[in-house]
Amino acid sequence: MAVIGTRLRVAALRLGFRAVFGLPRSVKRLLAGPQVRVEDQGLDLDVQLLYRIGSLLSRREGGALDQATLAEQRRQADLSAHISADLVFDEIRTRDLEVDGAAGPRPARLYEPEALAAPGPLLIFFHGGGFALGSLTTADPLCRLVAAQAQLRVLSVSYRLAPEHPYPAAVDDALAAYEALLHNGTAPSDIAFAGESAGGGLAVATLVNARDHGLALPAAAFVMSPYADLTLAGTTMDTKHAADPLLSRESLQSRVPDYTSGQDASLGLISPIFADLSGLPPLIIQAGTHEVLLDDAVRLARQAAVADGAVTLDITPGVPHVFQAYYPILDEAGAALDRAGQLLSAHLASAERVTA
Repeated sequence: MAVIGTRLRVAALRLGFRAVFGLPRSVKRLLAGPQVRVEDQGLDLDVQLLYRIGSLLSRREGGALDQATLAEQRRQADLSAHISADLVFDEIRTRDLEVDGAAGPRPARLYEPEALAAPGPLLIFFHGGGFALGSLTTADPLCRLVAAQAQLRVLSVSYRLAPEHPYPAAVDDALAAYEALLHNGTAPSDIAFAGESAGGGLAVATLVNARDHGLALPAAAFVMSPYADLTLAGTTMDTKHAADPLLSRESLQSRVPDYTSGQDASLGLISPIFADLSGLPPLIIQAGTHEVLLDDAVRLARQAAVADGAVTLDITPGVPHVFQAYYPILDEAGAALDRAGQLLSAHLASAERVTA
């Protein structure tokens, strides 16, 4: 009965979301409140309305996220993903499976665009959540979007979370999943990595880890708003504080000790911005100007370039953290995913054909 109740509630919330965002602009403005202006730019109305609804729902569902227990935060994140699940592409086949992890099999989910005539290359996706939150469920809407926009198969891989499983659990699981694909016969030139927020940082760390273990590297990596510096040394932690409605130095700092568990946060596999990035495949880095992690993206691109790496830094003005996830309401999201998909396809097509 509890499962049925949850499904009914999610269905009702989905209908409510569609109804609210279909209202006239003047009504949406009343619901969202006075326009929020940041650096002389007005926050997109639909984005502001989404934040407003999310804030109200989080209070109803158990309190503000920063005040809820970790279990409650994880539950709320999954619920939010369920609500938005049918707001994105549905012409994607999905299949739940398992992949190797460092401590045993890990849940994974494969996304395949129905229009693909043949299996083709594979994008390994790592979810975000500050290494303490996130799941296959929270990653589901964005994985569907990426699969549809890039017309690539996407394999969403889960990894163990802190504080139950601190560093190096996540990087070990990510490497184990990649290594298993190689051992099972997938050519590295047919693989690319992707990730958002903490998953973006994990994707880059996994490139470094794979290189250091002597593994052949994938064709490219696409990271969205990467969380690449757990020392929180980026200047935009402070200069973009007022612009970021989602993250802050305080909210990020509260989870850092859970993941690092006494280890130095500047270790390269924890904060890849401090890693040796030489010899890595091309990086595609996207971020928005309304996020405290903007400087993580900029510095990561700079470090890759200094290491003679191929890197594309793609900054979109006036949009928030992982803005690609707001595809249903932000035109910039679709445009950014189109650009990333074209670059990924080009890198995969030109990758040197090597065996694992």
